[in-house]
Amino acid sequence: MTRGLPRRKLLALGGAGLLAGCGFQPVYMPTATGKSGPAERNLAAIHVNLIPDRPGQELRQYLQARLGSDSGMPARYNLQVGFSVAGEGIGILTDTIATRVRLTANANWTLSAADGSQARITSGAARALSAFNVLDQQYFASDIDNEAQQRRLASDIADQIAMELAAYFRRRDAVAAR
Repeated sequence: MTRGLPRRKLLALGGAGLLAGCGFQPVYMPTATGKSGPAERNLAAIHVNLIPDRPGQELRQYLQARLGSDSGMPARYNLQVGFSVAGEGIGILTDTIATRVRLTANANWTLSAADGSQARITSGAARALSAFNVLDQQYFASDIDNEAQQRRLASDIADQIAMELAAYFRRRDAVAAR
């Protein structure tokens, strides 16, 4: 058991060495002085605009947590997100009762400058899928499962948006440094 552990560490270090040789750097990598990197600094300067409906409110909270926008840093960017969740029955019985529902969440987002120009900086889209079973005679259980899946979808969408924004800021700063 302990014999395999050093091998795993050695393989991980070797893999990291190979990635470092090809120019790979973590998105959230700090600067050489130990300060937060360009992605983290810029993400903390994003104000997430209100998103309507309960799933939108949850998405906004997840985004604020991932971006660190409650750090007290003044907003230099505004993030506008359009978010929707749609469901469709995919497990259909012969009497047309759905026994499984697939949820599809779509988000279109735009990052703009927080100054007077409101110039569009970048934009993108995110999509996530989930499903839940509709239990016969258990309406509340299905309702609770539906809400849990919608929260998971909002979390997945927030992860995608935060990663796309972090990668954008990392690329932008790498180009500016050349």
